[in-house]
Amino acid sequence: MDLLEKLAILTDAAKYDAACTSSGVHRSFQPGRIGNTTSSIAGCCHSFSGDGRCITLLKVLLSNCCAYDCKYCVNRCSNDTRRATFTPRELAELTIGFYRRNYIEGLFLSSGVLGNPDYTTEQMIRTLRLLREEYRFNGYIHAKAIPGTAPELVEQLGLLADRLSVNIELPSQEGLQTLAPDKTKQAILRPMGFIRNRSVENKEELTKYRHAPVFAPAGQSTQLIVGATQDTDRHILHLTQSLYTRYHLKRVFYSAYVPVVEHSLLPALDTAPPLLREHRLYQADWLLRFYGFRAEELLNEEQPDFNPLLDPKCNWALGHLEQFPVEVMRADYELLLRVPGIGPVSAKRILSARRTSHLRFEDLKKLGVVLKRAQYFLTCCGHMPQGLRFSADTLQRQLEDVEQKRLPPQELQQLSLFDCVG
Repeated sequence: MDLLEKLAILTDAAKYDAACTSSGVHRSFQPGRIGNTTSSIAGCCHSFSGDGRCITLLKVLLSNCCAYDCKYCVNRCSNDTRRATFTPRELAELTIGFYRRNYIEGLFLSSGVLGNPDYTTEQMIRTLRLLREEYRFNGYIHAKAIPGTAPELVEQLGLLADRLSVNIELPSQEGLQTLAPDKTKQAILRPMGFIRNRSVENKEELTKYRHAPVFAPAGQSTQLIVGATQDTDRHILHLTQSLYTRYHLKRVFYSAYVPVVEHSLLPALDTAPPLLREHRLYQADWLLRFYGFRAEELLNEEQPDFNPLLDPKCNWALGHLEQFPVEVMRADYELLLRVPGIGPVSAKRILSARRTSHLRFEDLKKLGVVLKRAQYFLTCCGHMPQGLRFSADTLQRQLEDVEQKRLPPQELQQLSLFDCVG
Protein backbone atom coordinates (compact mmCIF):
# COMPACT_ATOMS: atom_id res chain seq x y z
CA MET A 1 0.00 0.00 0.00
CA ASP A 2 1.48 3.35 -1.00
CA LEU A 3 1.54 6.49 1.12
CA LEU A 4 -1.43 8.18 -0.57
CA GLU A 5 -3.63 5.13 0.01
CA LYS A 6 -2.68 5.13 3.69
CA LEU A 7 -3.40 8.84 3.89
CA ALA A 8 -6.86 8.43 2.36
CA ILE A 9 -7.77 5.63 4.80
CA LEU A 10 -6.36 7.20 7.95
CA THR A 11 -7.65 10.74 7.42
CA ASP A 12 -11.12 9.35 6.70
CA ALA A 13 -10.94 7.23 9.87
CA ALA A 14 -10.11 10.35 11.95
CA LYS A 15 -13.04 12.48 10.83
CA TYR A 16 -15.34 11.55 13.74
CA ASP A 17 -13.06 13.12 16.36
CA ALA A 18 -14.16 16.70 17.11
CA ALA A 19 -11.87 17.43 20.07
CA CYS A 20 -9.13 19.26 18.21
CA THR A 21 -9.14 23.01 18.67
CA SER A 22 -5.73 24.55 19.24
CA SER A 23 -6.54 27.65 21.27
CA GLY A 24 -4.48 28.58 24.29
CA VAL A 25 -0.90 28.11 23.13
CA HIS A 26 1.88 30.41 21.94
CA ARG A 27 5.00 29.20 20.15
CA SER A 28 6.89 32.13 18.70
CA PHE A 29 9.44 31.88 15.92
CA GLN A 30 12.73 30.29 16.94
CA PRO A 31 15.96 30.45 14.92
CA GLY A 32 16.69 27.16 13.19
CA ARG A 33 13.09 25.93 13.44
CA ILE A 34 10.16 26.12 11.05
CA GLY A 35 6.59 27.01 11.93
CA ASN A 36 5.05 28.88 14.82
CA THR A 37 1.81 28.93 16.77
CA THR A 38 0.28 32.11 18.17
CA SER A 39 -3.02 32.79 19.86
CA SER A 40 -4.09 34.99 16.95
CA ILE A 41 -4.15 32.01 14.61
CA ALA A 42 -5.32 29.41 17.13
CA GLY A 43 -7.74 26.84 15.71
CA CYS A 44 -7.82 23.53 13.96
CA CYS A 45 -8.86 21.66 10.85
CA HIS A 46 -11.44 23.85 9.23
CA SER A 47 -12.04 25.71 12.45
CA PHE A 48 -11.81 29.46 13.03
CA SER A 49 -9.12 31.59 14.64
CA GLY A 50 -9.70 34.55 16.94
CA ASP A 51 -9.58 36.95 13.99
CA GLY A 52 -12.11 34.94 11.97
CA ARG A 53 -9.77 33.10 9.62
CA CYS A 54 -10.27 29.44 8.77
CA ILE A 55 -7.14 27.39 9.43
CA THR A 56 -6.27 23.74 9.07
CA LEU A 57 -4.46 20.92 10.83
CA LEU A 58 -3.59 17.58 9.34
CA LYS A 59 -6.06 15.41 11.24
CA VAL A 60 -5.01 11.81 10.94
CA LEU A 61 -4.67 8.46 12.70
CA LEU A 62 -1.34 6.76 13.12
CA SER A 63 -3.25 3.50 12.57
CA ASN A 64 -6.86 2.38 12.24
CA CYS A 65 -5.90 -1.12 13.39
CA CYS A 66 -7.46 -1.51 16.83
CA ALA A 67 -7.35 -4.23 19.46
CA TYR A 68 -10.60 -2.92 20.99
CA ASP A 69 -14.13 -3.75 19.91
CA CYS A 70 -16.12 -0.59 20.74
CA LYS A 71 -19.47 -1.23 19.11
CA TYR A 72 -20.01 2.39 17.99
CA CYS A 73 -16.59 2.74 16.31
CA VAL A 74 -15.96 2.22 12.62
CA ASN A 75 -12.39 1.12 13.46
CA ARG A 76 -13.38 -1.60 15.94
CA CYS A 77 -11.50 -4.87 15.52
CA SER A 78 -14.59 -6.84 14.45
CA ASN A 79 -15.47 -4.43 11.63
CA ASP A 80 -14.59 -5.41 8.08
CA THR A 81 -12.73 -2.33 6.86
CA ARG A 82 -9.45 -1.57 5.13
CA ARG A 83 -6.60 -1.23 7.60
CA ALA A 84 -3.49 0.89 7.36
CA THR A 85 -0.65 2.02 9.63
CA PHE A 86 1.91 4.78 9.14
CA THR A 87 5.46 4.31 10.24
CA PRO A 88 6.63 7.22 12.40
CA ARG A 89 8.98 8.31 9.60
CA GLU A 90 6.21 8.26 6.98
CA LEU A 91 3.87 10.38 9.08
CA ALA A 92 6.57 12.86 10.09
CA GLU A 93 7.66 13.35 6.47
CA LEU A 94 4.06 13.67 5.33
CA THR A 95 3.31 16.32 7.96
CA ILE A 96 6.38 18.40 7.25
CA GLY A 97 5.79 18.12 3.50
CA PHE A 98 2.23 19.41 3.87
CA TYR A 99 3.42 22.22 6.10
CA ARG A 100 6.08 23.34 3.62
CA ARG A 101 3.42 23.45 0.90
CA ASN A 102 1.24 25.63 3.16
CA TYR A 103 -1.54 23.02 3.22
CA ILE A 104 -1.65 22.88 7.03
CA GLU A 105 -0.56 24.81 10.10
CA GLY A 106 -0.13 21.85 12.44
CA LEU A 107 -1.00 18.25 13.29
CA PHE A 108 -3.80 16.49 15.15
CA LEU A 109 -2.66 12.93 15.83
CA SER A 110 -4.77 10.11 17.17
CA SER A 111 -4.72 6.35 16.67
CA GLY A 112 -6.50 3.07 17.13
CA VAL A 113 -5.04 0.83 19.81
CA LEU A 114 -2.24 -0.84 17.89
CA GLY A 115 -1.55 -3.91 19.99
CA ASN A 116 -1.80 -2.15 23.36
CA PRO A 117 -1.94 1.48 24.62
CA ASP A 118 1.77 1.65 25.54
CA TYR A 119 3.03 0.44 22.16
CA THR A 120 0.66 2.81 20.34
CA THR A 121 1.85 5.76 22.42
CA GLU A 122 5.50 4.83 21.83
CA GLN A 123 4.90 5.03 18.06
CA MET A 124 3.20 8.41 18.45
CA ILE A 125 6.14 9.66 20.55
CA ARG A 126 8.60 8.52 17.87
CA THR A 127 6.59 10.44 15.26
CA LEU A 128 6.49 13.65 17.28
CA ARG A 129 10.15 13.37 18.24
CA LEU A 130 11.09 13.18 14.57
CA LEU A 131 9.02 16.29 13.90
CA ARG A 132 10.34 18.31 16.83
CA GLU A 133 13.99 17.22 16.92
CA GLU A 134 14.97 16.14 13.40
CA TYR A 135 12.71 18.35 11.28
CA ARG A 136 12.76 21.19 13.86
CA PHE A 137 9.00 21.65 13.54
CA ASN A 138 7.76 24.33 15.93
CA GLY A 139 4.10 24.44 14.91
CA TYR A 140 1.05 23.26 16.78
CA ILE A 141 0.61 19.58 17.66
CA HIS A 142 -2.40 18.03 19.38
CA ALA A 143 -1.91 14.39 20.44
CA LYS A 144 -4.49 11.94 21.71
CA ALA A 145 -3.45 10.11 24.87
CA ILE A 146 -4.68 6.52 24.77
CA PRO A 147 -6.60 5.39 27.90
CA GLY A 148 -4.51 2.89 29.84
CA THR A 149 -1.14 4.33 28.79
CA ALA A 150 1.65 4.32 31.39
CA PRO A 151 2.18 7.74 33.06
CA GLU A 152 5.82 8.01 31.95
CA LEU A 153 4.73 7.68 28.30
CA VAL A 154 1.98 10.28 28.76
CA GLU A 155 4.63 12.62 30.14
CA GLN A 156 6.89 12.11 27.11
CA LEU A 157 3.93 12.75 24.81
CA GLY A 158 3.04 15.94 26.69
CA LEU A 159 6.59 17.28 26.39
CA LEU A 160 6.32 17.01 22.59
CA ALA A 161 2.70 18.12 22.04
CA ASP A 162 0.97 21.44 22.69
CA ARG A 163 -2.32 19.90 23.76
CA LEU A 164 -3.30 16.44 24.96
CA SER A 165 -6.75 14.91 25.03
CA VAL A 166 -8.20 11.74 26.46
CA ASN A 167 -11.60 11.01 24.94
CA ILE A 168 -14.26 9.84 27.38
CA GLU A 169 -16.70 9.34 24.47
CA LEU A 170 -19.47 7.54 26.40
CA PRO A 171 -20.79 9.63 29.32
CA SER A 172 -21.57 6.78 31.75
CA GLN A 173 -20.00 3.63 33.16
CA GLU A 174 -23.06 1.69 31.99
CA GLY A 175 -22.50 2.89 28.43
CA LEU A 176 -18.85 1.88 28.55
CA GLN A 177 -19.67 -1.61 29.81
CA THR A 178 -22.30 -2.08 27.12
CA LEU A 179 -20.67 -0.53 24.06
CA ALA A 180 -16.95 -0.39 24.90
CA PRO A 181 -16.18 -3.40 27.12
CA ASP A 182 -12.40 -3.02 26.63
CA LYS A 183 -12.41 0.42 28.26
CA THR A 184 -12.95 1.35 31.89
CA LYS A 185 -13.72 4.60 33.66
CA GLN A 186 -10.49 4.31 35.66
CA ALA A 187 -8.35 3.79 32.54
CA ILE A 188 -9.77 6.99 31.04
CA LEU A 189 -9.65 9.21 34.13
CA ARG A 190 -6.20 8.12 35.29
CA PRO A 191 -4.28 9.81 32.43
CA MET A 192 -6.55 12.87 32.73
CA GLY A 193 -5.58 13.16 36.38
CA PHE A 194 -1.92 12.71 35.54
CA ILE A 195 -2.04 15.44 32.87
CA ARG A 196 -3.73 17.80 35.36
CA ASN A 197 -1.15 17.15 38.08
CA ARG A 198 1.81 17.31 35.71
CA SER A 199 0.57 20.61 34.26
CA VAL A 200 0.40 22.15 37.74
CA GLU A 201 3.92 20.91 38.53
CA ASN A 202 5.20 22.24 35.23
CA LYS A 203 3.88 25.74 35.94
CA GLU A 204 5.80 25.74 39.21
CA GLU A 205 8.95 24.51 37.42
CA LEU A 206 8.69 27.27 34.84
CA THR A 207 8.49 29.94 37.53
CA LYS A 208 11.75 28.66 39.05
CA TYR A 209 13.62 27.62 35.92
CA ARG A 210 13.14 29.71 32.81
CA HIS A 211 14.31 26.99 30.40
CA ALA A 212 12.46 24.06 31.97
CA PRO A 213 10.73 21.83 29.38
CA VAL A 214 7.09 22.77 28.79
CA PHE A 215 4.41 20.14 29.33
CA ALA A 216 1.24 20.41 27.18
CA PRO A 217 1.04 24.24 27.33
CA ALA A 218 -2.44 24.30 25.77
CA GLY A 219 -3.83 21.94 28.42
CA GLN A 220 -6.16 19.03 27.78
CA SER A 221 -9.59 18.44 26.31
CA THR A 222 -12.00 15.55 25.80
CA GLN A 223 -14.93 14.49 23.65
CA LEU A 224 -18.37 13.12 24.54
CA ILE A 225 -20.54 11.28 22.03
CA VAL A 226 -24.17 12.45 22.15
CA GLY A 227 -26.97 10.10 21.15
CA ALA A 228 -25.26 6.70 21.11
CA THR A 229 -26.62 5.89 24.59
CA GLN A 230 -29.67 6.86 26.63
CA ASP A 231 -27.77 9.34 28.84
CA THR A 232 -29.72 12.56 29.42
CA ASP A 233 -28.49 16.10 28.82
CA ARG A 234 -28.56 16.58 32.60
CA HIS A 235 -26.13 13.69 33.12
CA ILE A 236 -23.83 14.93 30.35
CA LEU A 237 -23.84 18.50 31.69
CA HIS A 238 -23.06 17.42 35.26
CA LEU A 239 -20.19 15.31 33.91
CA THR A 240 -18.93 18.31 31.95
CA GLN A 241 -19.03 20.54 35.03
CA SER A 242 -17.10 17.93 37.03
CA LEU A 243 -14.45 17.64 34.30
CA TYR A 244 -13.88 21.40 34.25
CA THR A 245 -13.70 21.56 38.04
CA ARG A 246 -11.71 18.43 38.88
CA TYR A 247 -9.47 17.98 35.82
CA HIS A 248 -9.04 21.61 34.70
CA LEU A 249 -9.99 20.83 31.10
CA LYS A 250 -9.78 23.60 28.51
CA ARG A 251 -12.68 22.28 26.45
CA VAL A 252 -15.25 19.53 26.41
CA PHE A 253 -16.40 18.72 22.90
CA TYR A 254 -19.73 17.13 22.01
CA SER A 255 -20.10 14.97 18.93
CA ALA A 256 -23.56 14.04 17.68
CA TYR A 257 -23.46 10.29 17.06
CA VAL A 258 -23.33 9.49 13.37
CA PRO A 259 -24.58 5.92 12.79
CA VAL A 260 -21.78 4.23 10.83
CA VAL A 261 -22.15 0.63 12.02
CA GLU A 262 -25.21 -1.56 12.47
CA HIS A 263 -25.80 -2.95 15.96
CA SER A 264 -28.89 -3.70 18.02
CA LEU A 265 -27.64 -1.49 20.88
CA LEU A 266 -27.09 1.55 18.65
CA PRO A 267 -29.41 3.88 16.70
CA ALA A 268 -30.36 2.56 13.25
CA LEU A 269 -28.16 3.49 10.30
CA ASP A 270 -30.91 5.68 8.81
CA THR A 271 -31.22 7.71 12.04
CA ALA A 272 -30.20 11.35 11.64
CA PRO A 273 -27.42 12.64 13.95
CA PRO A 274 -28.86 14.71 16.85
CA LEU A 275 -27.25 17.96 15.68
CA LEU A 276 -29.72 20.22 17.49
CA ARG A 277 -29.07 18.41 20.76
CA GLU A 278 -25.33 18.78 20.23
CA HIS A 279 -25.84 22.49 19.59
CA ARG A 280 -27.80 22.99 22.82
CA LEU A 281 -25.06 21.25 24.80
CA TYR A 282 -22.44 23.57 23.31
CA GLN A 283 -24.57 26.58 24.30
CA ALA A 284 -24.94 25.22 27.83
CA ASP A 285 -21.19 24.60 27.96
CA TRP A 286 -20.62 28.32 27.27
CA LEU A 287 -23.02 29.17 30.09
CA LEU A 288 -20.91 27.06 32.47
CA ARG A 289 -17.59 28.52 31.36
CA PHE A 290 -18.37 32.20 30.76
CA TYR A 291 -21.74 33.10 32.30
CA GLY A 292 -21.51 31.81 35.86
CA PHE A 293 -24.24 29.19 35.54
CA ARG A 294 -24.18 25.81 37.28
CA ALA A 295 -25.40 22.57 35.74
CA GLU A 296 -28.07 22.16 38.43
CA GLU A 297 -29.56 25.53 37.47
CA LEU A 298 -30.08 24.58 33.85
CA LEU A 299 -31.56 21.07 34.17
CA ASN A 300 -33.18 19.00 36.92
CA GLU A 301 -34.91 15.66 37.42
CA GLU A 302 -38.22 17.07 36.17
CA GLN A 303 -36.52 18.50 33.05
CA PRO A 304 -33.53 16.23 32.26
CA ASP A 305 -33.14 17.36 28.63
CA PHE A 306 -32.93 20.75 26.94
CA ASN A 307 -35.87 22.26 25.10
CA PRO A 308 -34.95 21.87 21.41
CA LEU A 309 -36.96 24.99 20.53
CA LEU A 310 -35.14 27.37 22.90
CA ASP A 311 -31.54 28.04 23.77
CA PRO A 312 -30.67 27.03 27.37
CA LYS A 313 -30.38 30.61 28.65
CA CYS A 314 -33.84 31.63 27.41
CA ASN A 315 -35.25 28.40 28.79
CA TRP A 316 -33.72 29.16 32.21
CA ALA A 317 -35.09 32.72 32.16
CA LEU A 318 -38.61 31.47 31.43
CA GLY A 319 -38.40 29.30 34.52
CA HIS A 320 -37.25 32.23 36.68
CA LEU A 321 -39.50 35.09 35.61
CA GLU A 322 -39.58 36.30 39.21
CA GLN A 323 -36.03 37.63 38.68
CA PHE A 324 -37.07 39.84 35.73
CA PRO A 325 -37.24 42.47 34.38
CA VAL A 326 -33.72 43.67 35.17
CA GLU A 327 -33.05 47.41 35.33
CA VAL A 328 -30.11 48.03 33.03
CA MET A 329 -28.92 51.13 34.92
CA ARG A 330 -28.57 49.29 38.26
CA ALA A 331 -27.92 45.59 37.60
CA ASP A 332 -24.44 44.28 38.36
CA TYR A 333 -22.33 42.33 35.87
CA GLU A 334 -23.40 38.87 37.10
CA LEU A 335 -27.10 39.76 36.85
CA LEU A 336 -26.71 41.27 33.38
CA LEU A 337 -25.15 37.99 32.21
CA ARG A 338 -28.37 36.21 33.19
CA VAL A 339 -30.40 38.28 30.71
CA PRO A 340 -31.04 36.50 27.37
CA GLY A 341 -29.42 38.47 24.57
CA ILE A 342 -26.60 39.87 26.73
CA GLY A 343 -23.15 38.30 26.64
CA PRO A 344 -19.90 39.08 28.49
CA VAL A 345 -18.80 41.71 25.97
CA SER A 346 -22.10 43.61 25.84
CA ALA A 347 -22.45 43.40 29.65
CA LYS A 348 -19.06 45.08 30.11
CA ARG A 349 -20.00 47.73 27.56
CA ILE A 350 -23.21 48.46 29.46
CA LEU A 351 -21.31 48.92 32.74
CA SER A 352 -18.93 51.33 31.03
CA ALA A 353 -21.54 53.31 29.08
CA ARG A 354 -23.98 53.84 31.95
CA ARG A 355 -21.34 55.72 33.96
CA THR A 356 -21.73 58.71 31.66
CA SER A 357 -25.30 58.54 30.32
CA HIS A 358 -28.79 57.09 30.77
CA LEU A 359 -29.12 54.15 28.41
CA ARG A 360 -32.03 53.70 26.05
CA PHE A 361 -32.99 50.56 24.13
CA GLU A 362 -31.53 51.97 20.92
CA ASP A 363 -28.26 52.47 22.82
CA LEU A 364 -28.28 48.83 23.94
CA LYS A 365 -28.48 47.64 20.36
CA LYS A 366 -25.38 49.68 19.52
CA LEU A 367 -23.61 48.03 22.47
CA GLY A 368 -24.21 44.57 21.01
CA VAL A 369 -27.30 43.50 22.97
CA VAL A 370 -29.63 41.18 21.02
CA LEU A 371 -32.86 43.07 21.65
CA LYS A 372 -35.10 40.47 20.00
CA ARG A 373 -34.53 38.41 23.15
CA ALA A 374 -33.38 40.92 25.76
CA GLN A 375 -36.32 43.32 25.36
CA TYR A 376 -38.60 40.94 27.28
CA PHE A 377 -36.29 40.87 30.32
CA LEU A 378 -34.96 44.45 30.59
CA THR A 379 -36.06 47.92 31.59
CA CYS A 380 -34.24 51.16 30.80
CA CYS A 381 -34.87 53.79 33.47
CA GLY A 382 -37.92 51.81 34.57
CA HIS A 383 -39.48 51.44 31.10
CA MET A 384 -39.86 48.61 28.61
CA PRO A 385 -39.96 49.18 24.82
CA GLN A 386 -43.06 50.97 23.62
CA GLY A 387 -45.66 48.76 21.98
CA LEU A 388 -44.22 45.52 23.40
CA ARG A 389 -47.07 43.17 24.29
CA PHE A 390 -46.64 39.79 25.93
CA SER A 391 -47.75 37.71 28.87
CA ALA A 392 -46.17 34.82 30.77
CA ASP A 393 -48.25 32.46 28.63
CA THR A 394 -47.25 33.97 25.28
CA LEU A 395 -43.60 34.76 26.04
CA GLN A 396 -42.29 31.27 25.38
CA ARG A 397 -44.01 31.13 21.99
CA GLN A 398 -42.59 34.52 20.99
CA LEU A 399 -39.06 33.47 21.99
CA GLU A 400 -39.42 30.20 20.10
CA ASP A 401 -40.39 32.17 16.99
CA VAL A 402 -37.28 34.33 17.41
CA GLU A 403 -35.10 31.22 17.79
CA GLN A 404 -36.51 29.52 14.72
CA LYS A 405 -35.81 32.58 12.58
CA ARG A 406 -32.31 32.92 14.04
CA LEU A 407 -31.19 29.34 13.50
CA PRO A 408 -32.70 27.50 10.51
CA PRO A 409 -32.18 23.71 10.65
CA GLN A 410 -29.80 23.65 7.68
CA GLU A 411 -27.35 25.87 9.59
CA LEU A 412 -27.09 23.68 12.68
CA GLN A 413 -24.17 21.62 11.43
CA GLN A 414 -22.05 24.67 10.66
CA LEU A 415 -22.89 26.51 13.90
CA SER A 416 -22.83 23.67 16.39
CA LEU A 417 -19.16 24.16 17.37
CA PHE A 418 -18.80 27.89 17.13
CA ASP A 419 -22.11 29.70 17.73
CA CYS A 420 -22.08 31.19 21.23
CA VAL A 421 -24.99 32.25 23.39
CA GLY A 422 -26.01 35.74 24.40
